[in-house]
Parts: sequence; C-alpha cells; structure tokens
Amino acid sequence: MSATQRKPFEYLPTTVVPSNYNLHLHPDLQNFTFSGREIVDVEVKESVNTIKMNSAEIEVQAASFTVGDATVTSSDIKTNAEDETLTLTFPEALPVGPGKLSLNFTGILNDKLRGFYRSSYTAGDGSKKDIAVTQFESTDARRAFPCWDEPAIKATFDVTLVSPIPAVALSNMPVIKEEVQGDVKVSTYDRTPIMSTYLVAFVVGEFDYVESRDRNGVLVRVYTPVGKKAQGEFALDVAVKTLPFYNDYFEIPYPLPKMDLIAIPDFAAGAMENWGLVTYRETALLVDPQNTSSGTKQWVALVVGHELAHQWFGNLVTMQWWTHLWLNEGFASWIEYLCVDHCFPSWNIWLQYVNMDFSRALELDALDNSHPIEVPVGHPEEVDEIFDAISYCKGNSVIRMLHNWLGAEPFRKGLAHYLKRHQYNNALTEHLWAALEESSGKPVNKVMSTWTGQVGYPMLTVDVAETSDSVTLNIKQQKFCANGDDSSDQQWLVPVTVVTQSCDTPQCYLLEGKEGQIVLQGARPGDWVKVNPEQIGLFRVKYSDELLKRLLPAVKNQALSAADRLGIQQDLFALAKAGYSSTASLLTMMGSYVNERNYVVLSNINSNLSTLGGLFNHLPCYDQFKAMRRKIFSKILEEVGWEKKESDGHTDALLRSMLIGTLGRSGDTQVIEQCMSLFKTHLEGGGQIGADIRGSVYATVRGNGGEKEYNELLKLFSETDLHEERDRIQRVIGCGPNSELRAQALDFALSDKVRSNDTPFVISGVAQAGWEARNETWAFVKNKYPVFLERYAGGFLFKRLVQTTCADFVDMEKYKDVEKFFSENKAPSAERAIKQSLENIKLRCSWLERDGESVAQWFKDHGF
Repeated sequence: MSATQRKPFEYLPTTVVPSNYNLHLHPDLQNFTFSGREIVDVEVKESVNTIKMNSAEIEVQAASFTVGDATVTSSDIKTNAEDETLTLTFPEALPVGPGKLSLNFTGILNDKLRGFYRSSYTAGDGSKKDIAVTQFESTDARRAFPCWDEPAIKATFDVTLVSPIPAVALSNMPVIKEEVQGDVKVSTYDRTPIMSTYLVAFVVGEFDYVESRDRNGVLVRVYTPVGKKAQGEFALDVAVKTLPFYNDYFEIPYPLPKMDLIAIPDFAAGAMENWGLVTYRETALLVDPQNTSSGTKQWVALVVGHELAHQWFGNLVTMQWWTHLWLNEGFASWIEYLCVDHCFPSWNIWLQYVNMDFSRALELDALDNSHPIEVPVGHPEEVDEIFDAISYCKGNSVIRMLHNWLGAEPFRKGLAHYLKRHQYNNALTEHLWAALEESSGKPVNKVMSTWTGQVGYPMLTVDVAETSDSVTLNIKQQKFCANGDDSSDQQWLVPVTVVTQSCDTPQCYLLEGKEGQIVLQGARPGDWVKVNPEQIGLFRVKYSDELLKRLLPAVKNQALSAADRLGIQQDLFALAKAGYSSTASLLTMMGSYVNERNYVVLSNINSNLSTLGGLFNHLPCYDQFKAMRRKIFSKILEEVGWEKKESDGHTDALLRSMLIGTLGRSGDTQVIEQCMSLFKTHLEGGGQIGADIRGSVYATVRGNGGEKEYNELLKLFSETDLHEERDRIQRVIGCGPNSELRAQALDFALSDKVRSNDTPFVISGVAQAGWEARNETWAFVKNKYPVFLERYAGGFLFKRLVQTTCADFVDMEKYKDVEKFFSENKAPSAERAIKQSLENIKLRCSWLERDGESVAQWFKDHGF
C-alpha cells in the first residue's frame, strides 16, 4: 500500500512564522480559476535565506520580502507536490525581526470538494448558478493560498474577495467595505481573531437568506439556494437558541459579531465549523415543512448543535496537532446531544445516543485494526484517516462517561476554566484533564489516559456472592475483542455504576485492577443487578448465567429503563457476534423483548437483526429468519398504524418509518401491497406519501418492484429540486432484485444526474441489496476504480466508498480478492479502512462457520 512509499513527515520550520495574512482573492466562475495576492506579516526568528510554507496546486508568479523600505525579490521559487510545500529562496539572509512576505499566485477552482472548489445548482427558473466555496479541514487551505497550514501556527486574516454581481460573497467576518468596480464588487472583511488556517472560509455565489438575532444580539443568517430561504427557518431557530446556550455553558460570549450557516450543493462531509461561516451539506441544514422527515429534522438539529459548539471547542481553543483531533470532534459530538436535549426535550435524544454514537464506538473499537483516541499522525493522508468513529463516537462516549463520573457542575466548570485559560491558543488533551482535575478534585489524568492512550475497551465479567444479609458483586475486566480473543493483558481504570432491584440509586465504584468487589448497599439476595445503568460506561458487561436469568424477566415486564433494556440487548448481541456466547442463545433471549414498544430499543434490535440477516442469507434458514422478523414487528405496526396521529411524539414517527421499511424488506405481503398502493396514489396526485414514511415506502416499492417502479422513481428524481427527496430516491434506486436494473443504478451513480458527493451513497444502496448485489457492486468499483481515485482520493468519501463495498462480505475468496486488489492499487486516506474491512470479512466468516449449524437448528426447533 502507498503508506510504505511515504517519506517521513516533517513539520514546517519555525524560523519564520506568520502573524497576519492580508488576502486578496478573485475567483473566476466562468473558467473555474482564481487569482490571488497576499501580504503576510511575519516574524523572522532566525536569520535564514529561505521561507518554507505549504502550497498545493497553486502557481506562484512572484514573491518578495520587505523590511521597512527595503524589498528583496525571491531568487528561486520551488514547489514540492509530494510534500505540498513551497520554498522561497532569497539572495541574502533575512534579518531577524518583523517583515512582510508578498506573493502573487493563481489556482484552480477544482471539482474535488476540497480546498477552493466549485459547485453549482439549478435555480427555480432553470438557470445554472455556479459557486466557489472552500473546505480546508484538515490540510487544504494550502490549495487556496500559500500558508503555514498547521493548526498551531495561528494568525489573523484580512480578507478581500472580488465577486461577480449579483453574487453573495461571504467570509468569516462581516463586510466593512464594499465597492462596485465595473461588473464586479470588491468586498473587504473585518479582521478575524487569531485562528488556524483550516478555519478560514470563503463562499461566492447566488444565495437567499433568512436572519434573526440571538438574545445577545448576534446576527444569525441561514443562506440557501435561491428560492429556498423558507427551508432555512428551522436551522435558524435552532441556531438562535444554541448560541446563548453555549454562551451560558462555557461562560464565554460567542466572540464574533455574526454567525452564518450556508447550504452548499456539493459537499463531502455533513458540515464544517469555519469560524463565523459554517458550511453544510444541504440535507444537514435545509428543512421543508411539507417534505422533510422527522429523522432529517433531528439530524439538522444535531449537526447545527455540533458545528456551533466548535466555535468555542476547536476554534477558540484549537488542538495543538491532529493527534488531538478528538478534543475537537469528541467534545462537539457529545455536547450536540446536550444542546438538542435543551432545545427539544421531548425527543429523548440521549436514549437515541446510546443506539447511535455509543454503539458505533463499541463496534469499531473492538477491532484489532482500531486505533487509540490519541494516535500519532503526520502526513495529510494519515490525518484524514482518523476522522472516524473513534475520534467522534469513542471520543464523545469517553466524555460522557467522564461527565457522569465527575458530576455535571464540576465538569462544566472545568470546561469553562480550560477554555478561558487557553482561548485564542492551542491545547493538548492533558490541558483539559488538568482543568477538570482542578474543578472536581478527582484523578482525571490518571483515569482518562487509560481510555485515550490505548486501543479498545474492557468487558466486565460479573457474578454475585450472597449471604442472608449481604450481596457482593465480583467483577473481572479483560479487553473485549471482536474475535473473542482473551489473551490481552490490557487494563483500564473503570468508573462502574450499579443499580439493583431493591435500590435504584446508582452505586459508584472505580475498578483499578484486574478484579474488584462491590458490596451492594440496599440490595437483597435474589435481586436482579444491572451494571452500567443508562449505558454510561464505555464497556461491555458479561453477566453470569444466574444474573442474566434474573434480569430477563425485568426486561420482559419493563421494570428496567429503556436504556437498560437496550444495553442488555446490545451487549448480548456483541458477545454472540464475538463468540463469547452463542447466536442461538441470543435468538432465545430476544423472546424477552416481546412487550417492547420503545422506538430506540426496537431500532437496536432491528439493526442487530439486519446484521444477522447478512449472515443468514448464506443459510437455508433465511426464509425462516425473515418470518421471525415479520412476527416480531408486524403486530407493532398494527398498533402504531400507517397514519400520523395527533398524539404522536417525535419517536413515534421514527418508529413507524422503521417498521414499514423492515417489514417491506422481510417480505410482509400486506406491507408491500400497502406501499405499492400509496406509491400509485402519490404518482397520480391523489395524495402525497407522508414525509416520515416516504423513504421506507420508496425502499419497499423498489425492493419488491421491477422496471416500471425503477423508472417511476427515476422520474420523481428528475422532477424534484428538494435534495432530501432526491437523496431518498438515489439511496434506494439500486436495491431491487433485478441484476440488470442494479447495473443501471450503478451507472446512474456515476452519471451527471448524481452529485459527486452523493455517488458513494448510491453505490452503497446497491451493495446492501444482498450478497449477489454486493458482488456486483465490488466488481463495478474495481472496474471504475481510476474514476473513484480521481474524484475522491484523500477525502472522506473515498474511505466511505471502500467500507460500504467491502466490509460485509462473508466469503474468504472475497477476502483474498479485496486484499490483492488494494495491494496493487493505491488507496490514499483509506489504508486503515481497508484493514478494518478485511478484518470484518474474516470475522463474519468465522461467525458463520462457528454458529451456522446451530442457528439453522434453532429455527427448526422453534417452528419457523
């Protein structure tokens, strides 16, 4: 793989460092180029005759250095494409002290969704609107202007943009001067605070906006494509509630005079937290009151909460280097839930968190090819690789566990102290631990370094010893491994909480060794014992047979909370998947959930059943498996109904959609017929399918239909300008049973009808249609690999493409094929994802070999 060919990474020299960039940029939206000039105030720390900075895909025409009235022109300008550096040589050594570096340069508005790039959309009148936009995180500011593109080398920025009339031109700060010069306008922006290069942003294009002010007077605007400003109202409402919430929580006012949120038609990630100008994928910002689902509204609220948290945690205080990325992303991924819970308390978002981020963290971090939260990185490709579920989901799970262990107020005070101490500067993880130790008096660094510095997490094996008047819990820890290996001697300092049948007040204990004991206060012999109530601790629990036997009736009669019912099911599934217990016993245990009606618990059961389905479709009992799935969910759909009720809460809408989609995939004839009927009425204009169930209806129609339904969905796709509607359709267009139509869907994914940032999700939809479809998708990806490499290499979407097409095989021949292919073809920023995918293939094969026969027998024994 390409990693073996990389030169050792080197930081930029600190002999010359910037303090201010005066940037003048003129994007050309007709030829997709830009010209620029910059004057950088620098401090020469050592007398040298060279200045080394970052630059990529930029041509520098002239460079000079000025001290006072004396200017010297560079004698040599050299770029290194591999290192992405620019070296300027001067005929004599530069004097120590302040100076001004002047550069003239040109570049391209690329189509790679990174750096300074181009996008476009079609307005309601049919006209094409071209856009120039930036995406600099992690190391792509260097594609817009030569700079010191490392997060610790902060500076202020004075930005001037030249834009065509009537385009909107935006940057981090408000406009302080604007003048028309012929057919262009020149916009000059106020100076930014001191900040890292990856947070600088520019957008030039035609947009509408809605605006408001938060309670502290900060101007908040949401920019949308022309004609869609009403779709910005929901995000605007969330933003004006969120900024004051963070002001109060962090005890630091938002430091900029404005906050812009803007929907970008072509965008690789979900959003980017540029200071004062946050960019979003359209589906992460825009909400259509009639056509947006409850799930998408929730997603928008979470993403807005996440990005605005970064304005403090990441922008005001920035990690020293990308090794500490989790400080940015882990924290923002935790507090986004706190924020949404504040704005929408009825959504029960913390319970959903357990099924989303917490679950993803545990799944990925059980792999041998995971990585520590803090992992040494250097080369930009290595940096891009760690934007994953470890930095985000394990990071926020560790923060959540720490918040619970310290207590809400000591935790908040420690954070505020950390931010005040390091504002406008850079920080390390140890700085956060120190502030939290001061506020709580607990050994935060000692405990948390065991969680951030090593791969994985523990499994606690628990048993109970009882006398007539005491109950003692015996605990042993070992590393939880996805392959069931028990040879690791890793240990963690584990904050453990326990509740019992007779005492629902959590009892807290810090497990500091391999084994420990807790005398359970208030417990009675025979009580059920729940370790890790509300699933706060980042670990698995393996109960003794006796303790599990006591717990399952409490699951069935719902004496346990929804989070605890969810946690037991999550852990039992993970134990079976890894081989610590049997899959047959897991299927038996699911009978304890016969009375379950909570959306989040049912969603987790459904997700786990989908994983089992990926195995069972290789077994002769697959039809029986689908029958079991129908038995579990059909009765619940009858109770919930197809129509939205006045009494419905937020999660009722999510449940209804999940049930329809699941039963449609499981061959429920009544559900399929109803979906077909609703779809027909929808097409004929007799009544729209409700926004909350539309995606599930489309998936059921496509998954059980033929060419007619395929073409009807494509027609709907071509007629709508709502990105969420297009997204619903393109994600399911390839999930049908016909191989020829799946091939057409794969070609459609690479056509100009699908935005390049959506293509991997279309391909993923085909891959999820079964093992035959997965084989076809992998063959397609290999055949078109040069296209994908050209489009996505080095970015988030490339890694996504690899994972969704490779990881779910249950075939060692495919393992060899994937391994061979990537040994012969480079995969920038996806090397760890490839290793994880290969490991997952091997694990799935082992699981099927280990439990296949006993599962088939289980279905026979239970009459399916």
